[in-house]
Amino acid sequence: MSKVHSRVSALRSSVTVGGVLLHLLPAVCLFALFSAVGILHVSSRVLVVDMGYRLSREEAESRVLTRENDRLKLELATLKAPGRLERVAREQLDMAMPRGGAVVSLSAEKPARGDGARAEAVDPAARQPSVRVAGRAGAGR
Repeated sequence: MSKVHSRVSALRSSVTVGGVLLHLLPAVCLFALFSAVGILHVSSRVLVVDMGYRLSREEAESRVLTRENDRLKLELATLKAPGRLERVAREQLDMAMPRGGAVVSLSAEKPARGDGARAEAVDPAARQPSVRVAGRAGAGR
């Protein structure tokens, strides 16, 4: 037994903490590397899933806003309809269509597109507006 005991004590004296750590270092490094890669992979997947949920919410909101925009366009077209405007003018504002001689249309002659100075050089008397009275055919100035 003394040989076994001497052998065990010789092994204990030759094994040091630094030696054991040196043998475990590659395994610990690999474990740390795989752990870091796994954490990065899981966190990136979580971010991708979260972004997918955000995208779905934004698409749903976009559909809701598009439907509301279409509804508002339809409402605007309905409100601007000439028949509705005439009805509102008659019923709510007590307006009526004017009689034939009551409408006077004034239209000024506009200079031709191009050189504005040349249009001004033409006879200034020709620039007087023409007057048309509704209900009279062929009425001029």
